[in-house]
Amino acid sequence: LTSNGYVTNLIVAQALAGNYSHVLMDARAHASLQDAAQLFNCPVLTFKHRDVGDFRAALNRCGRGARPVLLTDGMFSHDGSVAPLALYLKLLPRDALVLLDDAHGAGTLGRRGRGTIEAARVSRARVVQCVTLSKAFGVYGGAVICSRTVRAKLLSSRMFIGSTPLPLPLAHAASCAVEMLRRDNGLRQRLNQNSDYVKESLRAAGVELPDAPGPIVPLHIEDIRETERLKRTLLAAGILPPFVNYLGGGKPGYFRFVISSGHTRAQLKRLVRVMKEFKSR
Repeated sequence: LTSNGYVTNLIVAQALAGNYSHVLMDARAHASLQDAAQLFNCPVLTFKHRDVGDFRAALNRCGRGARPVLLTDGMFSHDGSVAPLALYLKLLPRDALVLLDDAHGAGTLGRRGRGTIEAARVSRARVVQCVTLSKAFGVYGGAVICSRTVRAKLLSSRMFIGSTPLPLPLAHAASCAVEMLRRDNGLRQRLNQNSDYVKESLRAAGVELPDAPGPIVPLHIEDIRETERLKRTLLAAGILPPFVNYLGGGKPGYFRFVISSGHTRAQLKRLVRVMKEFKSR
C-alpha cells in the first residue's frame, strides 16, 4: 500500500532503476508514468497511442539483447480506451516488464473486476499492476500488485521508506472495499448497464464517442461558443459541467462525464435528454 495512486508508479520505477535498458511508453500515458520514466535512468522511447505497429517499431529500435520496460495505462483516463496488453506481451522479450497504471481498470474491467490483466486474459507474471484506491474502491491511497521479488525491492526503496504510510483507517477501509467488490458483482453489473445505456443513447442521438468499454464518456466540442452554451445548458438542468484539461487528454479541453453504479436511471435519462436537446438546436 502507498500514500496515493500517483506515487505507486514512482516507487516502482525508483526501486527497479538500473534493471532495464530502455523505457517504452505510450504517448498518452498518465503524467505519473511520464515522471516514472525518468527514474529508470535509461533511454525513453515513446510510441503512438495504443498503436501496436508503432510499439513494435519502437521495440525494434531498442536493438538486439535489449531488456525494455513498458509503461502504459490499462484503461486510459481521458476517454476510457484500453491498452492492447495481450499484444504488447506477445511482442516483448521474456525478460521484459510491463508497468501498468490500472487506476481506472481495477474494479471495473474483467469478470471479477481485477482490471486490465484479467480482461486481457494474460498472466501477471511480467506485469506490475499499480492501482489507486480513490476510483472504483471509493477510498484513498494506492497499491502495487506484483511478484514477491519486486515487492522486496519496493520495501527497500528510498521513496517507499521515506514517505508517510497510508493511515490504518484508510487501509482497513480499502480492505473492506475490496471485499465488498469481491462479494457483490452487482455493483459492477450496474456500472456496465449504466455506462452502456448512456453511450448507446448518446450515439443514437448523433453524439460521436470512442469505442471503449469504460464508464468514461468524453465529449470534444471545437467551437468555444458551443462549449459555453453546453455548460449553461447542463447547469440549468442541475448537472455540473465536467469541463476539464485532463492529463493525457490530447486536446486542450473537453467534457468528461464519468458514470457510476450509484447513478439512477432518472439521472442518466436527464443527462441524455439534455444532450439531445443541445444537439437539436
